Amino acid sequence: MSNQFAKQYLQEAAEIISKIDVDQIDKMTALLLELRNNKGRLFLVGVGGGAGHASHAVNDFRKIAGIESYSPSDNVSELTARTNDEGWETTYSAWLQVSNLSSKDMLFVFSVGGGDAERNISANIVNALKLAKETGCKIIGVVGRDGGYTGKVADACVIVPTVNKDYITPHTESFQALVWHLIVSDPRLQQMSNKWESQK
Repeated sequence: MSNQFAKQYLQEAAEIISKIDVDQIDKMTALLLELRNNKGRLFLVGVGGGAGHASHAVNDFRKIAGIESYSPSDNVSELTARTNDEGWETTYSAWLQVSNLSSKDMLFVFSVGGGDAERNISANIVNALKLAKETGCKIIGVVGRDGGYTGKVADACVIVPTVNKDYITPHTESFQALVWHLIVSDPRLQQMSNKWESQK
């Protein structure tokens, strides 16, 4: 039984790979290259698993791709203070305002649903996206379902195809990691070799 589940899950992953929008990945890569050339900053946001991805991806974009990158959820003191004092909904937008988010910068979203303004889901991501639009900041993302608010406003966005409604979250979060690792490995962006690949 467990072996059958593993086979099914991996078959679904293979189906997602066959359906993923490579043109959107390429567009995201080109926008990131433009960002680096213009000495802009990359701000990565997510909630839950997306926050963990944002933290990991900050390392990769800084170290491997040479892009100045930050994630507001990495500062747990500020995150929790803002949640306590001002409310969860503005945790990221307030952080980005203090960071002087500008049209030279980029917001990168990792979210399963992409945020939903009407239903108040991932409101802090939605407010960060609204601020990015107001400032003329470029927006990219890797999201699931129908893309949500991120999918509507992004300059480039990979929507992980839904192949099994019972496993939207694990598939989306798995492919978020695959997509950003693919991007930082692209020869157009990669500036530093990974440790093990550089060993003889």
